[in-house]
Amino acid sequence: MEDLSTIINKVQSSEELDFEDGLLLMKSMNLSLIGALADNIRKKTVGDRVMFVTNCHINYSNVCNSKCKFCAYFREEGQNGAFTLSMDEIMEKAEKASNNGATELHIVGSLNPGLPFEYYEEILIKIHEKYPSLSLKAYTAVEIAHLSRISGMSVREVLLRLKKAGLTGLPGGGGEIFNEKTRQQVCPDKISGERWLKVMETAHGLGIKSNATMLYGHIETHEDIVDHILRIRELQKKTRGFQAFIPLRFHPDNTYLQKNGIVTEGPTGFDDLKTIAVARLLLNGHINNIKSYWVMLGEKMSQIALAYGANDIDGTVMEERITHAAGGAAPEYMPKDRLIHLIRNAGRIPVERTSNYEIIREY
Repeated sequence: MEDLSTIINKVQSSEELDFEDGLLLMKSMNLSLIGALADNIRKKTVGDRVMFVTNCHINYSNVCNSKCKFCAYFREEGQNGAFTLSMDEIMEKAEKASNNGATELHIVGSLNPGLPFEYYEEILIKIHEKYPSLSLKAYTAVEIAHLSRISGMSVREVLLRLKKAGLTGLPGGGGEIFNEKTRQQVCPDKISGERWLKVMETAHGLGIKSNATMLYGHIETHEDIVDHILRIRELQKKTRGFQAFIPLRFHPDNTYLQKNGIVTEGPTGFDDLKTIAVARLLLNGHINNIKSYWVMLGEKMSQIALAYGANDIDGTVMEERITHAAGGAAPEYMPKDRLIHLIRNAGRIPVERTSNYEIIREY
């Protein structure tokens, strides 16, 4: 078993872990020790409360010219299964979400070459006018960069227009993996990791908070994972704009990587728990909320992850399509009482929150 005593000492004296420490943790097989360290930090930082939000996903289109090799969701225009929602269809989903008690809409889609900037803006304007109390967490950094390109506006101008239209925060998607060599292999047509970070920095500068994600379990290395988390940590030191870090588990079904035999299996449960624990240890003191996203982990694994550093289980997530297209086996929707049961059963206190981590109710 690897010697993790230096890391234990650093963690106990609240000293920041560096790249080498992260690498040692990623290579280590001592999951129970890493999990115990992460759980201890979680307890000190956020206590025994586990957060969740009543939210609904609106995926407005799957027509995309990015064609990422880990994605089973995208289609080409006219291809079987391709869709773009009309404004009426989007409003119908918003109404259903509002009637179901949602406090947050998570609106993401694709880089659809046929949609103008005004389409994205109008979505926010219309929903915000009709449901002013709903948080609109919309458009990843990748979509924002795309809107800047097609509109000829700067990223800053795009964000200001969207904020005026009702945008309250950015989701963390599109981060994937920052290492350029790896990124070129899995999403060559997507913006670079540097550009993703730049968009987030601009958003944070305008008072728009966001999440941050990392896609793991495909072709990335341990070095890539540590590098990714530390780059997020560095930006967080500058802006304090990230509210949560979300490790996203790669699902291979129906993706280019699977069809071409490059990645046949997704990550194991061991990988899932270690990634969450290492994220907690590396981000300690910088990002307090680490999610075990049940849509990707499955409800049992997301529950166990609460003992490995996670303190947020995301939400009710009505209508998520992207993970399910890649063979995600989790249910399409998690009723609030089921989330509360999972959290309580893990010995924690369920807390319903807003998008901005304000507490609505403790159960």
